[in-house]
Amino acid sequence: MSDVDAAEEWLDSWVARVDANAVRAVELSRRVAALTGSARSDDGLLEVVVGPAGQLESLRIDDRAAQQRTGPELSRGIMALVRRAQADLAARVAEQVERTVGADTETGRAVVQSYATRFPAER
Repeated sequence: MSDVDAAEEWLDSWVARVDANAVRAVELSRRVAALTGSARSDDGLLEVVVGPAGQLESLRIDDRAAQQRTGPELSRGIMALVRRAQADLAARVAEQVERTVGADTETGRAVVQSYATRFPAER
């Protein structure tokens, strides 16, 4: 095999890997765009769902919640649930990264780190 043939073979292989990585990255993007995260209070009276960017998409407040909590307690509870739902979202993103591009790839590490930084798990 000549040096030119070897170079062409290497280039073809490289292009195939780049194409495959691009396909996986597009699939990851599609999957992440469809993800939500959710959290519910221990008593089941509050529930939130956040969208793929961590934005609040729905909030359910049972009428009994207002009878059992003060306004500030209710506000704190909702905010805590939003943070839990965002952490749930980050975990779901990490799962999709593993299933598509792989957590050990540059793309995978960047996506997981981005979500983990913005939406850390509760301690």
